[in-house]
Amino acid sequence: MSLPLAARRAPLLALALVALFAGLWGGLARLGLDVHADSASLVEAHGPLMALGFLGTLISLERAVALARPWAYCAPIAAAAGTLLTLSHAPAGLGPALLLFGGAVLMAAHVAIDRLARSLHNAIMGLGALAWCAAALWWLTGADVARFVPLLAAFLVLTIVGERLELARMGGLGAVLPRVWLGAAVATLLAGLALSVSAPRLGVGIAGAGLLGQALWLARYDIARRTVRMGGVTRFMAVALLAGYLWLAVAGALWIAGDAAQGGGPGYDAALHAVFLGFVFSMVFAHAPVIVPAVLRVRLPYHRRFYVHLALLHISLVLRVVGGDLAGNLGAWQWGGALNELAILLFLGSSAYAVVRSRRRSAHRARSPVAGVPSPGVRALAGSSRETRS
Repeated sequence: MSLPLAARRAPLLALALVALFAGLWGGLARLGLDVHADSASLVEAHGPLMALGFLGTLISLERAVALARPWAYCAPIAAAAGTLLTLSHAPAGLGPALLLFGGAVLMAAHVAIDRLARSLHNAIMGLGALAWCAAALWWLTGADVARFVPLLAAFLVLTIVGERLELARMGGLGAVLPRVWLGAAVATLLAGLALSVSAPRLGVGIAGAGLLGQALWLARYDIARRTVRMGGVTRFMAVALLAGYLWLAVAGALWIAGDAAQGGGPGYDAALHAVFLGFVFSMVFAHAPVIVPAVLRVRLPYHRRFYVHLALLHISLVLRVVGGDLAGNLGAWQWGGALNELAILLFLGSSAYAVVRSRRRSAHRARSPVAGVPSPGVRALAGSSRETRS
């Protein structure tokens, strides 16, 4: 791929980061910290900004790259533009309307991919795009975020489950039991979300059973159970994946208990952030060494320091959920939430440093008089790249 094409994707990544930083700022305000945030809008839009503005832009950009059709880029462009309109206090409805359009384009992209090659993983990700559209539609009608935040979670969970099928080459599962198990779990999640429109507590509880079923399925059939015994980036990805599956199971149990349907309070905070932080961002950390090179065509070499932001994410989430939400300690809840955000910022900084350092080393080798002879460091880096694709 030529450099100009990769460069044209960079502005979309930059806009996704704008949504991330705005969402993080709103998250600090939700923790009750004095960050001088516009509490009337930024705090309320915290969830949609993180799920649709940041992750929605990245996910739809990755799908557009996979489909390689110019029209598919309308999805990340619309998601990014909808985020900017939301942040700029544009007339009510414009931001959610663009986000709804972005979700519709993402659905169309999955339909196009299905026509090229029908697969289980693409069908599951397509259902995730449908959940995006449903959430954006609820937001457009003026509904409280608490009413449609389970749909935001479903969009991300179904997308990630589908990507695990695709990346781990599990989409061609031949045995009947794994397919029935996964299909039943996905159907339970969708049925619960549909029921939650009229009966929120019952519907969210059923949806939680679907989350728990998918978490157990991933823990049983994902190749991370085997690759965690390997080294380097392969082990790092496996550790991040398995930790995320544990949090998804915790979230499922909390949803079954009805905590995600409360619309506020400690149980609500724990039930949602177990999904959005414990599961989703652990998946982001795990997949970054694969997704970043695929989308931006830049190398993201693995380094042992990646375990720092991964460990901080999960330790701080335990502090937030157990020490804060469940034990009722306000200080632990605030410290845990602030350290959650620090873990995300460390992830961004560490990844950017790894990319820049890799590019500088490549430029130095290109200027070297023996550039044609691969050094041991080059061979080791190539081996790391092969591990990343495993």
